[in-house]
Amino acid sequence: MSPLYLLLPLSVLLILRTHVQATPSSSSSRFGPGSASVHNPKLPPPPLSSSKKFEGSSDLVNLRYHMGPVLSSSPINIYIIWYGKWALPQKILIKHFLSSISSDAPSPSVSEWWRTVSLYTDQTGANVSRSVVVAGEYSNHRYSLGTQLTRLSIQQVIASAVNSGSLPVDHRNGIYLILTSGDVIVQDFCRAVCGFHYFTFPSMVGYTLPYAWVGNSGEQCPEVCAYPFAVPGYIGRGGTAALSPPNGDVGVDGMISVIGHELAEMSSNPLVNAWYAGEDPTAPTEIGDLCEGLYGSGGGGGYIGAVMKDREGRSYNLNGGNGRRFLVQWLWSPVLKACAGPNALD
Repeated sequence: MSPLYLLLPLSVLLILRTHVQATPSSSSSRFGPGSASVHNPKLPPPPLSSSKKFEGSSDLVNLRYHMGPVLSSSPINIYIIWYGKWALPQKILIKHFLSSISSDAPSPSVSEWWRTVSLYTDQTGANVSRSVVVAGEYSNHRYSLGTQLTRLSIQQVIASAVNSGSLPVDHRNGIYLILTSGDVIVQDFCRAVCGFHYFTFPSMVGYTLPYAWVGNSGEQCPEVCAYPFAVPGYIGRGGTAALSPPNGDVGVDGMISVIGHELAEMSSNPLVNAWYAGEDPTAPTEIGDLCEGLYGSGGGGGYIGAVMKDREGRSYNLNGGNGRRFLVQWLWSPVLKACAGPNALD
């Protein structure tokens, strides 16, 4: 289900009209500083997925509002739980992405990408907040629940962090982001999901708190969850090469798109009763699911879309703060009724 980052086909996207849609940008700079070229690499579809989602609009996508809350209180406070062993450069890279959501950078930027998320409203007309901050961190480097976690034990990780006072209970503005290191095995990881979001059970944690989990797939299944920075081995020599990650870390660069996917869906559907398509709330199709695998104009049918490539050949589609660059999937726009991103070519 999504709240999951699904790797299975979406029947709701049977027919899509290929028509480029752009998120409006106030910046005159299209590709940001430095030398960059646009390329439209053709790659095999992501493993475990046979969906053929094309960038564009479709009357078949019935994304509806179900009267639940969105994360409109400002700022959105992210509390990170680092589970397992994390290198400092990896932590800094992920935090640079999160801080880029609310900071200025050359267009196309992470903050412009988040504008699509901020278009979603609750029943009072309040929009998802455009202000996102990392409000706290907790390192569980001793693997307190071992190196194999279930969905429920992830909630126990949250419970230990808040009940010990290491992180606050933030009912109004808080969301909790659990990130597991590459040596941690999580239920359904690599087989069905790369990440998911939900909310904690009072019986487990004592409170109802929105949370998301994302794992580092670099050691376990980069061809599944760090796509397109890794491609399946069955392609063999002479096949399409994987893209070079913008920050040189296949696992963490791959995580960042999944983190963006889950944060966007958690903000627009935190209690799984707000914005989603489909009639089954236990398996909703959300704003990230509708655009999975699309990173630029012309995407679909094995193409990720037109993205940028720097002098060193590293691929990206968004500029962030601190001179960072990222490759992050597009999101469904409720205004354009299409997948949208600030790096669109029109």
